[in-house]
Parts: sequence; C-alpha cells; structure tokens
Amino acid sequence: MKKVAFAGLLLALTGCAQIDNYEEVVKTPAPGDLVGYWQSSGPQSKLVSPEAIASLIVTREGDTLDCRQWQRVIALPGKLMKRSDDYYNVTNKLEVYNLERSGAELEYAGMTLHRVDRPTQECADYLAKNPLSAQPVVTKPAAGKVESVKPKEKKNRVYR
Repeated sequence: MKKVAFAGLLLALTGCAQIDNYEEVVKTPAPGDLVGYWQSSGPQSKLVSPEAIASLIVTREGDTLDCRQWQRVIALPGKLMKRSDDYYNVTNKLEVYNLERSGAELEYAGMTLHRVDRPTQECADYLAKNPLSAQPVVTKPAAGKVESVKPKEKKNRVYR
C-alpha cells in the first residue's frame, strides 16, 4: 500500500515546475493562438467575488500580465515558459500557472478566460504606467487605482 501511495505521489509531482529565480526563467515566444487579451466572464470560483475580473495579457515575445481586479487592481508581470509541449505563465512573484487552450477558451489558474478586443481600463492604465517589454497596442487608457506587486526579496540567512 505504501508503494502505491508513493508511486502516486511521484506521478503527481512530475508535472510540477518549481521556479526559484524569476530572472533565470527563459521567456518563450507565444504561439499565435495565445497572443492577445483574455478575460474572465461571470463568476469564477478562484476569484474572491462574483464581481471580480481576471485578465491575462500575452505578447508575441512571451511577456505576460496577470491582472485581477475587484475593489483594487493587482497586476503581476510575467513570462511565458514552455516545458515539453505545455505553456506556463511564471509571474514575478514566482507563481506558475498552466495555460491550456480549448477552442475559444483559455484555462488559466483554475479559471476560464475568453479572448477580448482590449484589456479592462484598469489594466490598460497599469500598462500605460508599466509597459511590458513588448505589449500589444493599448487603446484608451483610463484612470483607476492600480497596485503593482513586486517579488519578495530572498534574504540570506546563516544558521549555526
């Protein structure tokens, strides 16, 4: 019984990608069907409220922006990473999310996103102030409170 449980654990862990340093992530150009603006529609169980909106922006060069808003905006720049035949978004907070395209939908971070013509005004405002290295053209940036989340610095600790 222990061998079966251990084998199951190993099998479950083989698909995990651990990232320790954001700067070492190799950015992968995005395939054409992933490039653009993606947004949630309707309630999503992974969001804090039915009114919350999740957006993902993907550039051709592989830069990403995970932008979630409800009472405030949390925007996480990231990079597209390819492992085997799968694409992942690695945020600057070292969060790793699988991207799976199914027809007109994108499964991302436990949510279902749909392609849209432009980002929300709040995400466009963030992009106007903090451009990705190669972002899609953003039209009509609007005012709104935007919070940028920076990665935590690792402290070197000495144990004796």
